[in-house]
Amino acid sequence: MRLRHWFRPLQPVSGGLRIGLGVSFFVLFFAGWAIATMGGFVPRIFLADPITMMIDGWTLLTRFDFGYDIAITIWRVVGGFLIAAAVAVPLGILMGAYKPVEAFFEPFISFARYLPASAFIPLLILWAGLGEAQKLLVIFIGSVFQIVLMVAVVVGQTRRDLVEAAYTLGARDRGVVWRVLIPMNAPEIAEILRLVLGWAWTYVIVAELIGSSHGIGHMIIDSQALMATGQIIFGIIVIGFIGLISDVLFKTVNRRLFPWRLA
Repeated sequence: MRLRHWFRPLQPVSGGLRIGLGVSFFVLFFAGWAIATMGGFVPRIFLADPITMMIDGWTLLTRFDFGYDIAITIWRVVGGFLIAAAVAVPLGILMGAYKPVEAFFEPFISFARYLPASAFIPLLILWAGLGEAQKLLVIFIGSVFQIVLMVAVVVGQTRRDLVEAAYTLGARDRGVVWRVLIPMNAPEIAEILRLVLGWAWTYVIVAELIGSSHGIGHMIIDSQALMATGQIIFGIIVIGFIGLISDVLFKTVNRRLFPWRLA
């Protein structure tokens, strides 16, 4: 009966149960991985076993300064994402609030958001070289158009009764934007940024695969040439682990800032 209670649609679970279920998945995943590789079902040349992966990861950290590569990649993700957010959030709010602005920008942004950021890498190398600017621009292009449209949609769906009430109370157009539209939709905008931050990690790895001398993506492509699958898997796991930490931090900050919407 208790199990049936847990599987009711939209039935919340306790924090301890949520953590336990999440940890159990990783335990089962690594157990299946170990059985498949160490049991001889999958050749280790194609997929390193967990122990080899950990040994290779420790070697990367202690002998090949992989910690610096991790720091460089984090800097690129954060830098490119913050630039994209600084441009996209205000523009998205303007598009959601003012229909002429939306009519002007929406066709181009809808077109541009379907363009893969990786396709711009050859041009960005020509325009910005192989330095940090090129990596930041890849993340910017991959993130900015998605954020703009998602923010515009959220702001544009603000309840009309709240807007009308603000006008009734004497608010002006600018006051409606600052006192109604932005506060009302701030939690959803924060969630949009959290989701797009995850996408930014895919763009930075693609950017680092070409013309980079540092970073997690650079390590992965070098390991591929050596057929060092343990190092490749370790790099992928590091990316996921950092992403998980950033996601948890984002959720925690959002709950503190907007407890009435994200409880």
